[in-house]
Amino acid sequence: MSRRDGGVMWSGDELDLDAYLARIGVRGDTGGGGELRADLATLYEVHRAHTAALTFENLDVLLGRPVELEVKAIEGKLVHARRGGYCYEQNSLLAAALERIGFEVSGRGARNRTRGDSLTAVTHAVLVVTVEGEPWLCDAGFGYQGPCEPVPLARPGVEVRQGEWTYRVREEQDGILVLCFLREGTWRDLYAFSPQRYHPVDYVLLNHYSSSHPRSAFVSRVIVQRPGDRARLALVGRELTRLLPDGRVERESVAPDELLAVLDGEFGLRLSERDGAEVVRIHRAGD
Repeated sequence: MSRRDGGVMWSGDELDLDAYLARIGVRGDTGGGGELRADLATLYEVHRAHTAALTFENLDVLLGRPVELEVKAIEGKLVHARRGGYCYEQNSLLAAALERIGFEVSGRGARNRTRGDSLTAVTHAVLVVTVEGEPWLCDAGFGYQGPCEPVPLARPGVEVRQGEWTYRVREEQDGILVLCFLREGTWRDLYAFSPQRYHPVDYVLLNHYSSSHPRSAFVSRVIVQRPGDRARLALVGRELTRLLPDGRVERESVAPDELLAVLDGEFGLRLSERDGAEVVRIHRAGD
């Protein structure tokens, strides 16, 4: 597999690219010449396959385990152990793979805007990938509302259809870009990010807060999410939400004795007997 001759900021040279591609179901000869090419078609295929195969989940945080962001650690968990992860893991893995293929990849830090008008800290990691001089937003780690494919950044305001779902990026003052999601005829802000470049070391700092601070949303309840073409699923605490393309939202409660079956059947997550028992215990003790 090819990679660009420049730096390896995302440690793409350490990634077992063949194992990663097998995990997400992408053949290594997508470009037709025996290897992947750093072109837009490959970017779309890898991004879509990654979001379809790898579930957003916080179960290690819930279990009190450190979330490691070294590429081999992420590969071991998300690729070989067939687990999922949250934004720092998902997008660090995607960045390493894209870098290894030959793409120019840089990071950004984003503020979540799905929680109303309150000003949130920069805690979300996203990627900007440049293809033939044009920047594309790539994000495999925003859970069930996130994009399944790259979103163009060079033309703010252009609506981008991804299956049954529609996105756009709008620009605010000081070069702030906002990813928006169309729901029931209304554009809703997902997150905002500035032009400032973020590096892997920055995500280590953000990851420490998200995985350990008592005010972090990830430390006290199950959060498992998955985008999809027909439905977008989110399990937060005891509530399983199914967002449908026509705007309907279906909700159901997940009892502790149902949790492992839901994790497996809806999200493709299978835990060891010990981890499963501990997650069920925490789920049972929750609100």
